[in-house]
Amino acid sequence: MRLPITHLLPIPLLFWALVPANPYAYYMFLRIVCCGCFAYNAVVGRRENRGDWTYAFAGLAVIYNPVFRIHLDRTFWVIVNILTIVFLVAALIHHERGREKQ
Repeated sequence: MRLPITHLLPIPLLFWALVPANPYAYYMFLRIVCCGCFAYNAVVGRRENRGDWTYAFAGLAVIYNPVFRIHLDRTFWVIVNILTIVFLVAALIHHERGREKQ
């Protein structure tokens, strides 16, 4: 079973982001890693004609973009991070089901 690292890498980072004592630099690091992973998944999804998954990953890349940052309240970021974790788990499940059918 080979899981895509660009799906797996952000999950523990997003869990750790739920700790309120993290320094600001951690959240910038989180944005860089997540944006890169999500943009990569969007490009690969576009190349492989994955439709809705491509747009979802592109949207997440925009949300976690470290250059043109979206400024949200810490409470709202907690919700966004949890929803992103749920999305990534769903993407992993979908990816593995697709591999089983092949």
